[in-house]
Amino acid sequence: MARPGTSTPVSAEMALVDGSQTNMADTPSQHVEVQALSQETKHPTLESVSQGSQKDHQRQPQHQPQQQQAQQEQQQLQNISIVTDWDLSEAVIMERFKQRHRQQAAQFNDWFTKRAESLTKDDQKKIEERVGNGAPITRSAILAGQGGKSIIHDPREYQLELFERAKTQNTIAVLDTGSGKTLIAVLLLRWVLDQELEDRAMGKAPRIAVFLVDSVTLLFQQYAVLESNLDQKIAPFCGDMGCDLWSQQTWEEKCRDKKVVVCTADVLHQCLLHSFITLEQINILIFDEAHHAKKNHVYARIMNDFYFEQEVGKRPRIFGMTASPVDGKDRVLEAARNLELQLDSLIATTTDMNLLRHSVHRPEEEAVYYARYQPNTFTTLNVRLQLFGLVPPLFDLHRHARHAHQQLGPWCADQVWAFLVKDGDAEKHVARMEREIESKMGGFRSESWVETTIARMHEGLELLKKHRFEEPEINATHMSPKVLQLYARLESAFGKDPNEKGIVFVRERYTARVLHDLFRRGHIPALRAGILLGSRKTEQADFGVTYKQQMRTMMEFRQGLINCLFATSVAEEGLDIPDCGLIVRFDMYSTMIQYVQSRGRARRENSKYVHMMEERNWDQEKVFHDVHLAEGLLRNYCTCLSKDRQLLGTESDFQDLLIDDNEQVYSDPTTGAKLTFNSSLAVLAHYVSTLPDDGEGSGKPNYIILPNGKQFQCEVILPSNSVLRQATGQLASSKARAKRSAAFTACLRLKEMNQLDQNLLPTHQKHLPKMRNAQLALTAKNTKPYDMRTKPRLWQETVGRPPVGLYATVIHLQQPDPTKPYQPLAILTRFPLPSFPAFGIYLGVKRKTNVVCRPTMGGVAVTDARMKAINDFTLRIFKDLFNKTYEEDLSRMPYWLVPVKSTTRISKAEVAEDVVDWAAIYEVQDNEFLAWNENTPDDFFANRFMVDPLDGGRRYFTVAVNREMKPLDPVPTGTPARRGQRDSILQYTSSLYKSSRAKSMYTAEQPVITADLVLHRRNWLDEVTEQEMKAVTKCYICPEPLYISALPTGIAVMALMFPAIMYRLESYLIAQECVRDLRLDIPLDLALEALTKDSDNREDVRADQIHVERGMGKNYERLELLGDCFLKMATTIALFTRHARADEYEYHVDRMLMVCNQNLFRTAVNLKLNESIRSRGFSRRLWYPEEPKLLQGKGAKNASKIEIKHQLSEKSLADVGEALIGAALLSHHKSKNFDEAVKAVTIMVDNENHRMTKWSDYQALYEKPTYQTSAATQSQIDLARQVAEEHPYQFKWPRLVRSAFTHPSYPFAWEKIPCYQRLEFLGDALLDMACVNYLFYRYPERDPQWLTEHKMAMVSNKFLGALCVRIGFHKHIRHNGGLVENQIRNFVAEIELAREAANDAPDYWVHVKSAPKALPDIVEAYVGALFIDSDYNYAEVERFFDINMKPYFEDMSIYDTYANNHPTTLLANLLSIRFKCHNFRILAQELQPVTVGGTYQVLAAVMIHNEIVGEGRAASAKNAKTKASYEALKMLEGRSGKSRGEGEHEDEEGSKILEGDDEDLDFNLLLQKENKKNEEKQQQQKQDDKGKGKVQSIPAEKKGGGIMSIEDFQSRFSCDCGIQGGDFLEAALRKGGVDVVESEWVTSGEDTTLNSVREEEGINQEETTSKAIVTTYGHGGATTDIDSWEKLCEERKFYDEVDELEELRQVFVDAEE
Repeated sequence: MARPGTSTPVSAEMALVDGSQTNMADTPSQHVEVQALSQETKHPTLESVSQGSQKDHQRQPQHQPQQQQAQQEQQQLQNISIVTDWDLSEAVIMERFKQRHRQQAAQFNDWFTKRAESLTKDDQKKIEERVGNGAPITRSAILAGQGGKSIIHDPREYQLELFERAKTQNTIAVLDTGSGKTLIAVLLLRWVLDQELEDRAMGKAPRIAVFLVDSVTLLFQQYAVLESNLDQKIAPFCGDMGCDLWSQQTWEEKCRDKKVVVCTADVLHQCLLHSFITLEQINILIFDEAHHAKKNHVYARIMNDFYFEQEVGKRPRIFGMTASPVDGKDRVLEAARNLELQLDSLIATTTDMNLLRHSVHRPEEEAVYYARYQPNTFTTLNVRLQLFGLVPPLFDLHRHARHAHQQLGPWCADQVWAFLVKDGDAEKHVARMEREIESKMGGFRSESWVETTIARMHEGLELLKKHRFEEPEINATHMSPKVLQLYARLESAFGKDPNEKGIVFVRERYTARVLHDLFRRGHIPALRAGILLGSRKTEQADFGVTYKQQMRTMMEFRQGLINCLFATSVAEEGLDIPDCGLIVRFDMYSTMIQYVQSRGRARRENSKYVHMMEERNWDQEKVFHDVHLAEGLLRNYCTCLSKDRQLLGTESDFQDLLIDDNEQVYSDPTTGAKLTFNSSLAVLAHYVSTLPDDGEGSGKPNYIILPNGKQFQCEVILPSNSVLRQATGQLASSKARAKRSAAFTACLRLKEMNQLDQNLLPTHQKHLPKMRNAQLALTAKNTKPYDMRTKPRLWQETVGRPPVGLYATVIHLQQPDPTKPYQPLAILTRFPLPSFPAFGIYLGVKRKTNVVCRPTMGGVAVTDARMKAINDFTLRIFKDLFNKTYEEDLSRMPYWLVPVKSTTRISKAEVAEDVVDWAAIYEVQDNEFLAWNENTPDDFFANRFMVDPLDGGRRYFTVAVNREMKPLDPVPTGTPARRGQRDSILQYTSSLYKSSRAKSMYTAEQPVITADLVLHRRNWLDEVTEQEMKAVTKCYICPEPLYISALPTGIAVMALMFPAIMYRLESYLIAQECVRDLRLDIPLDLALEALTKDSDNREDVRADQIHVERGMGKNYERLELLGDCFLKMATTIALFTRHARADEYEYHVDRMLMVCNQNLFRTAVNLKLNESIRSRGFSRRLWYPEEPKLLQGKGAKNASKIEIKHQLSEKSLADVGEALIGAALLSHHKSKNFDEAVKAVTIMVDNENHRMTKWSDYQALYEKPTYQTSAATQSQIDLARQVAEEHPYQFKWPRLVRSAFTHPSYPFAWEKIPCYQRLEFLGDALLDMACVNYLFYRYPERDPQWLTEHKMAMVSNKFLGALCVRIGFHKHIRHNGGLVENQIRNFVAEIELAREAANDAPDYWVHVKSAPKALPDIVEAYVGALFIDSDYNYAEVERFFDINMKPYFEDMSIYDTYANNHPTTLLANLLSIRFKCHNFRILAQELQPVTVGGTYQVLAAVMIHNEIVGEGRAASAKNAKTKASYEALKMLEGRSGKSRGEGEHEDEEGSKILEGDDEDLDFNLLLQKENKKNEEKQQQQKQDDKGKGKVQSIPAEKKGGGIMSIEDFQSRFSCDCGIQGGDFLEAALRKGGVDVVESEWVTSGEDTTLNSVREEEGINQEETTSKAIVTTYGHGGATTDIDSWEKLCEERKFYDEVDELEELRQVFVDAEE
């Protein structure tokens, strides 16, 4: 049994963290574990226990007056006394914990009320600001606000319109930066490639798509975008690859299997010039940054030299993308017209910014002026290096330094030189400069010039190395006014908001390097600087960076590890940079396109765009006004475009609706609420806005409008977490009407599904929590007594008639104790017993052996004489070994015991008649005991079994006669104590009362025998306890007061183990009868394991066991995990099979109804599983046969059948049902036959949706849907081919695999194939099963918590997302969402960098951010499709796992800390292990929405010793608790000293990263970010201290990572949990004179009826429930109380209590001694 105060690491997924371990559920044990209890006077304190050894001790009163108890409840709960787990009954313990929980809940409710009021006011204020004018918040105001243009115009509407237009004509898309032009290109490329596949299937010549870029940097970015979003092979080409040297053959080899080429324009131009490729072989030309197509630019040359020369019908399609058609200082209108002519395309743009306003936020612009700077002198370093400025490699640096001095200030000028010698690549720079000088030799430069120049260069470098570079100071001495103004602006921005993100644009690379070096030094604490430059490497100081470095920088910028970039023009154009809140143009732009593109980076709401301009610099003022004038002219030009060239959205024909008299209307019959075509948009948008964020969309309906002849039809797609996913409207004459028809249809369907109430407001927030909590309907806390069978029905069915034949089962030890005599036994029964599994017993410390039970061949012939002898032998064992005398009734005997010949070969089945030792049987029958006299030789007494006839508890195994001792000698020291005064060995042996011993006439001439006292309480099925190890057995006895049993000693040794062995055999028989009743074929060992419940677990922390029952073997928990997983898979397959066209939401609901604990519990009760569950360990009271009648011995007065009940929780009954499913599955693991497990699922769920009895029934019921069997397009066939190359399985149904890669945002109308959600639902369960199977069989000794935690790593979104990218599945996904595309692209870049940095280590994916949900979803959907396509062949699922997943998990130890990194787990482990605190809880409660029908949120708080130390708010309780745990961790780690009582948020960064309700909050990312910030601070502090000659010191308590010290914690919370527990208690009691022994004997009062009896009879509870207390108070008349208590228990039939009191009585004896 676990000692009080011990702690165990806990798992991450905790619905409720409660460190107090209050769960007293499922109480099969007779021990109660207590961590900390209230101090009440009726329970002895440590002081009273310590003083109990005094003679004149006083006991505390039993009860306090009720009013005093009420007044002192608060103090009682805080002033914790130290008590043992033996002090209180379970009912009292539960009441104490309930009191504390009630008080904590009340305190939380008070806090919650205040916080909810505060938060509601804040939220209402934000809404008022959003609505405007301070208008009151009403339902109409909310609906009106949501029903305006923001609802009518979907943010993706213009993208789809542009896509449709580009399919029919050459188009130049003119849209702001960040508006998703690349997504349109991806959609267009997919459409073109699908057409290309169809053309090739028809025999047409193959063609390729070409994506042109203007720079190498953009080449690799756009390649990454396309490679992540297209499933065709793509090739990137640029001049750096040596393309200009390739031959025609090389080009053909490079492009042979490619369908898309991404290249710089120069590469394509060269290929066209050499006729390596012709425009006729190109199906589409995409021009990125199309505004460059003018004059002699290579874009223009491609068009002029080749495109316009090509026959019109053979020209490729053209698609251009730009933020502005004007580049440079050209006249706007003329430049736009020229661009259209140059690209043979028409500009398409929007005149209505409402189309873009939810995609691209326009920043607020601000002009900041700085004073003109005119330095009089150069810096000392520049003057000294001026002589070296003419050295060619140093010339540019000298020029940069002079310019930096004029623009940035003296310190910055010196830093330009410092880059040559301060970074780690100084030697590389020198070597490159030497090569540059040497390359000039051979022309007009001589060798001597080269040598002289190199020497001068090294001279200058030596001067640099010796120069002492100063630390910067932010003042006019070191910095220019321009830099000081930048510092002030950045300090203001990042000082107010540490989560701000910004970019500072500069013209020169050296400027970026210098500013980055300045601002990374920590002058602005919240600013984390990064640098982003182009990839050019032509300058001496190598100011350029590689593309890989750019990607890493942008990844860190996205993650927040960097929040301020210093960038050149590379960040203006094309690169995917996250939305920023601040853009600073440190150096002015020179053209409108530079201005527009850099401004487009400020895409956050309320962002700022800062123009930095010099005072009275009229050139800069002119540029500023010119670019704004040019932009206005461009807008005017776009406005003047014809309607066919404008993106008008769906509202261009809105006026037609206003005069339409045929509008449909729906009125609610109860309230009259009206739904019209127009209002349906607002109602639907409001419904969607109240859904939790799914992380993949904008939280708005997505309308897809497609032409259908001269009409239009609209499909509305709702977020993935909506009950309704898609609805299609009727054909309409206009786009606006089509859109409203779809919204109207969707609203009607939502009303039918009860998702809209009678007022047309959302109801899902009222329904979803019920569905979500169905599994939590049962808890482990609520228990009730259930009947428990202690005997198999077999005995009752076979007794009642004399035996006519007997069957023998030999019971043998594989390795008996060599130090003791040993002879096997056999059990004889009327019917053959099954073949029992071998099981272990413990002969001593670490000495385990197996018990083997083997049936014999044939039967034992029965005669009256033989049966009499067999019966006498059996009854003699019961009498001599166990002090039980039974009635001699052969007909009522359930079984008999007989000795087995020692020569029997147990390994071989033998004939029953031959194995029985008949001689021993008859010897025992003829002799009741063995006689002796004074002439009996000494060796007669050796190795005998002796029995005390007056005390049934004292038996001995003799060793030998000790002639050195006499009967009247004093009892030797160290002999086991006996009650009363024993003056001699003879008196020690006798069990007569003291007065009778004085009158006894024992002879003094008898021998003294050395013997071992037999310990009857031994549980042979479990390890030897510490108490048993300490027990003294060697003693000295005289034979006369005893009798020598006729049983051979070897038989007696074996028979002593028989109770434990019989307990296990009967458990097997009960388990066998249970599975037979269920008609399941499960082996005995698995059946018993599934029914064994050997402990209770805290509901929130399964690994934390309480009430542990010893020696019960394996419990059901591993099988429950396996069964739970198979149950999920089986019910999922059944639902998918029976309802192939149902919605995923319906699947989830129906599955939960089947697998929820409530249903499993109901079935378990109906099947009476409670009777067969084994919840109690071995008990002396329960192993005896119930018949024949017991005449003498304990229990003889209560001869009626014992009715045993055990406390079980409803959840335990449900768990056993799952364990039986697991046992059925495991029974046929080798044959991989799932039929028995399928049958078990059907029995346990008892649901119409699962009536299958074998695996093949699933496929037999599956009817292939039409979409699966329809004719596949060439694109779908090609997808099946490509996927087969990535995983070796060829799909028979290509449309099925297309469905697996179709995102919910992809319109159904485009391919008439459903999205992957149904298949993902199926695949999730299949993969779960594969992972659990792998762990279960590979790690047979691991506990369920370990298996669950490590399975979390295998099925996590992070890993499956990484796997998706590694296999290449991400390229095949079809979606229609810019956010999804962006998320996938960023994740692909990050995961590839992580894999490379980790050298392809199997756990490279652990430390990246969570994958976009779409990526793990398509892996699961693919597995689901694989399963269906292979005709339900689960082996294909396992093959997928073995090939693709298993290699990452060969060594699971590397994932040991994966689950423990979760904030809730970290917090629980920190409190319970480091601080040894158990008084903590996480509580949560739902916040009401601010507006009618608004989104519900959950507010959670961490409470430690009744003090709230952290809070969190989210849409789900899980994530709210995660955030609250994170806040509490910050406080414990010294990052926040305040409690969270008022809800302050000191660390906004943590709050930002923990925003949202994704499945996986990136706590690792937050830690990574904070670690980097702390490292930078420490590094800078070291540099500062080094410069000042200081030595940095670290406070002692911070050296362990900043965690609060134990002393500070105990002081902070007045916590004494850490000093409570067994070790402290034992030491204290021993100090007080009390001998404490680990006790398994004492009663616990587990039965509520028993507690009531105690109260009725007024029996002193301390004396009957606590060994520690009894040993203290055990003087005087306490024994009388035990006598009365024992008598009462006998009358009330509490037989276990009677049995325990026999041992408790001995405690008093020991105390007297």
